[in-house]
Order: sequence, then C-alpha cells, then structure tokens
Amino acid sequence: MTQPNRKKIYEGKAKILYKGPKQNTIIQYYKDDATAFNNKKRSTINGKGSLNNRISSFLMEKINNLGITTHFIKRLNMREQLVHSVDIIPVEIVVRNIAAGSICKRFNIEEGKDLPKSIVEYYYKSDELGDPLVLEDHIIAFEWATNQELEEIYNLSLRINDFLLGIFSSIGIKLVDFKLEFGRLYSGEDNIIVLADELSPDNFRLWDNVTGKKLDKDRFRLNLGNTIDAYREVAERLGVL
Repeated sequence: MTQPNRKKIYEGKAKILYKGPKQNTIIQYYKDDATAFNNKKRSTINGKGSLNNRISSFLMEKINNLGITTHFIKRLNMREQLVHSVDIIPVEIVVRNIAAGSICKRFNIEEGKDLPKSIVEYYYKSDELGDPLVLEDHIIAFEWATNQELEEIYNLSLRINDFLLGIFSSIGIKLVDFKLEFGRLYSGEDNIIVLADELSPDNFRLWDNVTGKKLDKDRFRLNLGNTIDAYREVAERLGVL
C-alpha cells in the first residue's frame, strides 16, 4: 500500500520511509513483505507489518524509558511510527546468547548450545556483498564509526540485551540472538548514538522456553509454516494486542 500524498525517502525490504510532518522526522511504514537470505527468498505475510509495528513500538518505548535514546517518537497507527531522522551507521550488530544460525555453521556448534557469554558481532550492511562479518578494526579503518562510537555501541548493545533477556524470560521466551542498528542523531553541533531500525521477530530469534518452538522469522526462512501465528503469539505474550 503506497501513500501517494507523501514524499517517499526510501523503500527497504520490510519498511518504507516517508518525510515526516516536522523537520528531521520520518514516518516509518511497516510492510507485509518477508525476505530472507539477502532477498533471495521473498513472500508476503498478511498482517506481519502491523504486528511488527506494535511489538517494536512497545519495546522501543520501554528502552527509551531505561534512559537509552532511540529514534522512536510514537506509534501513529496500525502500520506507522513517527521517528527521528538519523544518520545510520552501516554496521549491523548481532548479539548472541545461544548458538543458532550462521555461528553454528562457522564453528560447527550444535544449535541450542548456551554460549559462555553473550557475543557481539559486527556485519557490514551491504546486500550486494552479503552483509559480511567484519572486525572492529575494519569499522574504524573504513570510518564507518569512530573508536568512541564503537565502544558506546558495544556497551549499549549489551545493556539492551540484558533488558530484553528479562522481558522475554518473563513471558516464557528465550532470546536466542538479535540484530540491532544504530545511528547518529544530530543536535546542534553535536550528535548522539541512538538505537534505530526496529525490534521485532524479523530481527530476533525467539524460542519458547518449554517446547523450543521458534517464534520468529526462522519460520519463514526454514519453511516451518504458521509464521504470522508465531508473530501474533509474541505480541499476545507481550500484551500489545
């Protein structure tokens, strides 16, 4: 669904960004499109966008209340949020608590193994290159972020992880791993690092504590079926439906 009276800024795989009503604001519209494997697998999951909007709005607001600044301002309607315009840092941060996905293939680790500590990984945001794993030295050398910014991103990622572990544990869900993005929010001559993008089952791996049932995008990736039901279950457990 397009919004013909708005100025489109960008369209990604799961969201459309429109110019906001005030300077330096953006309206973030959640689509029902589903993609995996760097857009090689695509489909439409009716209702996914509205569920992700509700879940992400709820979690972003909670994180704002913790004193961690995010780009989130407010949820506007079923599919839209008002957010601050930020300069996105082209690095995806993945925080891992339990072995799953690519880390199992890279190190021949059994899926489901508890990691001895939470692991923070960095990936360069580039669909063309397949979002390659990068080191801190790459990020600093290529000037994607400064050493100080990277240290702040690392510390914020672990704080967010600790908070989300508690949130999901309280509703009987294991937070296996998740992806974060950060950006620079300019204020006068200075800028601050803020959490951006979204927090939803599109970016999380979530398993039921008792059954191990996957409640996230892996249901789409792995052809497990009932993807929208899993997303709805997460929303219901969080109390946002």
